[in-house]
Amino acid sequence: MAGRINDDDVKAVRDAVPIDAVVSEYLQLRNAGGGNLKGLCPFHDEKSPSFQVSPSKGLFHCFGCQEGGDTIAFVMKIDHLSFSETVERLAAKAGITLRYEEGGYNPSHQRGERIRLVEAHKVAAQFYVEQLDGPEAEIGRKFLAERGFDQAAAAHFGVGYSPAGWDHLTRYLRGKGFSDKELITSGLSQDGRRGPIDRFRGRLMWPISDTSGDIVGFGARKLRDDDNGPKYLNTPETSIYKKSQVLYGIDLAKKDIAKASRAVVVEGYTDVMACHLAGITTAIATCGTAFGGDHIKILRRLLMDNGSARVIFTFDGDAAGQKAALRAFEDDQKFAAETYIAIAPDGMDPCDLRLVKGDEAVRDLVEPRTPLFEFALRQIVARYDLETPAGRGAALDEAAPVVARIKNSSSQHEVAVQLAGMLGILDTQFVVKRVGQLARWARERGDQRGPAQPPSRGGRRHEQIQASATPSGPALNLRSPAHRTERELLKLALQKPALVSPAFDAYGADEFTAPPYAAVRQCIAEAGGAELGVPETREYLAQVLDAAPDDTVRNLVTELAVEVFHGKTIDETYAGMQLVQVRLRAVDRRINDVQGSLARLGSNVAPDHLAAAQNEVWVLQQYAQSLRNNGADAL
Repeated sequence: MAGRINDDDVKAVRDAVPIDAVVSEYLQLRNAGGGNLKGLCPFHDEKSPSFQVSPSKGLFHCFGCQEGGDTIAFVMKIDHLSFSETVERLAAKAGITLRYEEGGYNPSHQRGERIRLVEAHKVAAQFYVEQLDGPEAEIGRKFLAERGFDQAAAAHFGVGYSPAGWDHLTRYLRGKGFSDKELITSGLSQDGRRGPIDRFRGRLMWPISDTSGDIVGFGARKLRDDDNGPKYLNTPETSIYKKSQVLYGIDLAKKDIAKASRAVVVEGYTDVMACHLAGITTAIATCGTAFGGDHIKILRRLLMDNGSARVIFTFDGDAAGQKAALRAFEDDQKFAAETYIAIAPDGMDPCDLRLVKGDEAVRDLVEPRTPLFEFALRQIVARYDLETPAGRGAALDEAAPVVARIKNSSSQHEVAVQLAGMLGILDTQFVVKRVGQLARWARERGDQRGPAQPPSRGGRRHEQIQASATPSGPALNLRSPAHRTERELLKLALQKPALVSPAFDAYGADEFTAPPYAAVRQCIAEAGGAELGVPETREYLAQVLDAAPDDTVRNLVTELAVEVFHGKTIDETYAGMQLVQVRLRAVDRRINDVQGSLARLGSNVAPDHLAAAQNEVWVLQQYAQSLRNNGADAL
C-alpha cells in the first residue's frame, strides 16, 4: 500500500484549490450574502437552494440534507473517492507534488482506481487524436469533412481515430504502465483469446467527459461497411462511466448553461459539434440512452431551477424523434425550468441543417420554440377523429391528465382552455373543471409529499431539520432564546474567532444547554481553542472538524461555520452581547440549582454546607449583576 500523505501537503492542497472553484464544476453558485454562495444541493433533490459554500473558510454545508465539509470532503462525496484519491486528484489540479510518510513518492500503480482509470482515458484520448492524422484515418477525416467539420473543429472537441488492428491501444497503454486489469476495468480493452484486445477498432472517437472535465468514456462511430458492429458503440458501464449520468459536451457547455439559464438538448455528438460551432454553446447530448432523471439532476444544478430557465429539446421530425420527445415530456415536471421542443420544418437534425443552410439556420432552429406540453398534447390529439363526439371524448380522456400535471396553476388553466380549442369543445369550462378535478385527485392520491420546502435559517423548518440531523439528545429549538444565543456564539467562535477571543475559551461545554452545541464547544476546545483561529481561520476550522467524534457533530460544525448571522452588524459589541447572555444564563442556572438543592434538603442540611452554598449563591448573584451592569467588561 502507498504511504500516508504528508500532513503539510494535505494542508497545501486544501489551501491551493478554492472550494468555490471545485463546487462550480458541478453546479451553479450564486451570491447568498455574507460572503457565502448558494446552489442546488448535488447530494439530494431540492427545488430551492439550501446548499451553501463559504470560500473564505473553505467549507460547504447543505441546510437540507446536512452534508458538509471542506473541499476534500466535497470531492470524496460527489465522486465517491477515498481520501488519498481525492487529495491526489486535487494535487494534480493544483500542480502540487505529494510526499508520503512511508515509502517516499507514490508510484503510479499504487494510486486509487478512479484516478488510474481517468488517467488511462486521458492517455487514450491523446492516442486517438494523434491517430486521426495518420493515413489509415483518411476515412474518418472524410466523414468529418462531409459533415462540415474541419481539423480545428475536430481538435476543439478532441475527436480522434481508433486504429483497425486488434491491440494498438492496448499495447500503447501497457507501455505507459497500465496493467491488463486496469485496461479491462476501464472498458478501453476487452478480453480476447490471447489476452486483452482493443474494444474500439477502426472507428471515429469522441471523448465523453463528466461535469468536472475528466474523460470517463468514448463514443465510437462506425466508418466501414465490413464493420459488423452497431453504428455507434459506447464505453460499457464502468465504475467511472454510467451512461444515464453523463451528458456529452457538458464540460464545454456548463458555464454558458449557467450564465444563460438555457440548455439545448440534441441527439448526437455531431449535433453538439454543429450547435457549438454555430454559436449555440449550451448544447449537450445523451450518450446512447434516453434523456432521463439523472440527466435532469445535472441540468437542474446548473440552471439553478429558477422560473426563467429554459430547456430546449431538438429531436428529428421522424416517428423515433417524436417518441423521444414524448419520453422527455414524461420527466418534464421534474424541472422548474420551462421545457420546449424545436424541430426543423424539413426534419433535419442540427448537423444536417448547418451543412445545408448554414450556422444561422441552426441558431434560428432553437428560437421559435413550442412548449413541450403543447407538442405532447398535439401528438395525442392527432391520433383521434375529432369530427365525432366519441373521438373528442377519448382525446380528452388521454390529454386531460397531461394538462393536470402542469405545475403552475395559472398555466394549467390556460393550457386547459387551449386543449378545449384543439379538441373543438365549445364548453371550455367543462374541460377546465375536468383538468382541475384530475389535478386534485392526483394530489390527494399520490402526491402527498407536497412541494419542497424552501430553505430557512431559522424557525420551525430549521427545527425539523435539526431534529432529524441530531438523533442524540433533544432537538434544537431555535425559538428558545438560550439555544438561539448559544448558536450565535458558536458561529462567532467558528467564523470570527477574533471577536470572542480569549473570553470564549474560558467557557465550559456545560454552559451550552443543547447537547449538540455542547459537543461543538468540546470540539473547539480539543482543537486548541478559538484563539487558535485568530491568525488562521481555515486551518483552525480543519482542526475543529478533525476533532468531531462523528458525522453528526461534523455536519453541525460545517453548518455553523457557513450560516449567516442574525445580527445586522457583526462587531465586538454584538459578540459581547452573545458572550454575556450565554454566561449570564449559565450563572442563573447555577444559582437555581444551588437554591433548589437547599430547598430539597430543608432542615437536614449541614451548617457548614449551608454556609458554603449561601456564599456561592451570593458570589454568583454579584457576578450576574455585574454582567447585567457592565456587559462584556465583567467577563
